[in-house]
Parts: sequence; structure tokens; C-alpha cells
Amino acid sequence: MNAHCILPAGSVLAEGPVWHHDRLWWVDIERGEIHAFDPSTTADQVWQFPHKIGFIIPSVRGDFIIGSDQGLSRFSPETAALTPIAHPEKGIPGNRFNDGKCDAAGRFWAGTMDDGERAATGWLYRLDPDWSWHRLDGPYVCTNGPAFSPDGRTLYHTDTVGREVHAFDLASDGSLTRKRRFVGFAEAEGYPDGMTTDAEGHLWICHWGGWRVTRFTPAGQVERVVRLPVAQVTSCCFGGPDRSTLFITSAAVGLSPADRRKQPLAGGVFTYEAGTRGLPSAMFGG
Repeated sequence: MNAHCILPAGSVLAEGPVWHHDRLWWVDIERGEIHAFDPSTTADQVWQFPHKIGFIIPSVRGDFIIGSDQGLSRFSPETAALTPIAHPEKGIPGNRFNDGKCDAAGRFWAGTMDDGERAATGWLYRLDPDWSWHRLDGPYVCTNGPAFSPDGRTLYHTDTVGREVHAFDLASDGSLTRKRRFVGFAEAEGYPDGMTTDAEGHLWICHWGGWRVTRFTPAGQVERVVRLPVAQVTSCCFGGPDRSTLFITSAAVGLSPADRRKQPLAGGVFTYEAGTRGLPSAMFGG
């Protein structure tokens, strides 16, 4: 089972894909770029900023929320304006937001990390539609994910450096309990990175350094392995007209010239026809 490169973007660190209004939105963290890719025309619109942007999430207001090394901001595609919202870690200059998603209740979940990938200074946060902040889990060197079960009762969150994905019980008020190990990665499998769930409750996890995306059952068993021609597989989401296409981002950061020759598509965007549907992209309610 293999993925197909739909956009040889040559990104340094492509991340955070989300399907919204018939386009795939994603970021290149190292270049400070926001992309909006239309698979039907292969047009890729780009906005660039002097920040490391980790993710982009649609909002019910019609704009987007982005997380970066400057905290959280609102992004308007029409004006290309960034409006700062909040920065819960102003006192930790080496940290940045790395990955985030919304749950079906419109709450925004995002994790931070040490950009040097050495210190355990990252945390998982929740931002509610009333703009109240909650720091819920940590510390981590590098957070990734998160993802949610179809019934909204389970949150999955990645400890990338620790090579583990955790599961939590998620209550209706947004509180987390019963943290437990969902899956762990062996050294040969790389590091767990971004992930998404499908409508059947399976979890698709990208392998940084592992050349693959793995689909896990709700019980944590391997159901399927999707191979890619690039090692650094970063994140994924479902999209397309019926949400059955898995879009996958990748990275070229840190690759030697020899590695680049072996992986000419590193930093590209890939697709895989999953044979199952993903969940609708949830939007921030504030």
C-alpha cells in the first residue's frame, strides 16, 4: 500500500494539513509559509511570514487560527493580516506552538515544544470559545497530534521524543482524565508525529524517520501500513469531496545531499485513497 505525490512542493518542514472549503491548507514551519492547495487545479496559493508557523485551523468567523513562535494569531486570507490573540509562554522564548486541532465542541487544543528539541518545556493547552486558557498536560520536549475519537470521548496526544502516543478520557467540559499509553514506537519505526482519526475510530499516525503512516485500531493494533518514498512523514488529514482521501505532508529538513538524492520528493504532499472516510474538519468556535 503506497501513497502518491500530488504536490512536489520541496518544503523544508510541511505540517498541519487541514481540509477546508475544497482546499488543503498546510504550513511550512521553517519557511513561515501558509499554503492553500486546490487538488482539482493543482494551484497552490502561498502567504509568507517571518515566524515559524506550526498549524492553521479554520474558525467559525471565516478566518483561521495559527500557532507559531509568537503564540496564537488570527489569519485573514483576504488581507494576509495576522492579528495576535494570546501567547501563554512569553516567558519561554525557546518554545513555539507545534501542532493543534479543534474538537467537535469548538474547543481548540494545541501543544508547544522546545524548538531546539532538548528541554522538556512543552505543554498541551486548551483554548475555549470564551477565550479562556487551560494548561492540561506536560511537560514534553515535543508535542504532536492531537486527535479525537468519533464520539468525542477520547483525546489522543503524541509525545514525539518519548516515542509514545497517549490516550485520555475527554469529558464534556473539556477536562482530561485516565491518561494511558495508547501505542509506543520502536527505534526502527521512527518517531510518532501528526495524526488523524477516521469515522470508524481508527487512528492514522505519521512516522518521522519511518517512511510510513500506520493505521491503528481503537485497541492500538496495527491494521494497515501505508509506505511513502520519503523518511520524514509529518502529518495527515482526510479530505476530498467525500473525505476519503488521506493527505500526507513530509519534510526535507536536515537531510544530507545524499539523502536528498535518495528522496527527491521529500517535502512533498502525498495522497492515499483510504477506502474509509475521515471526520469533518472541526472549527474553532470563538
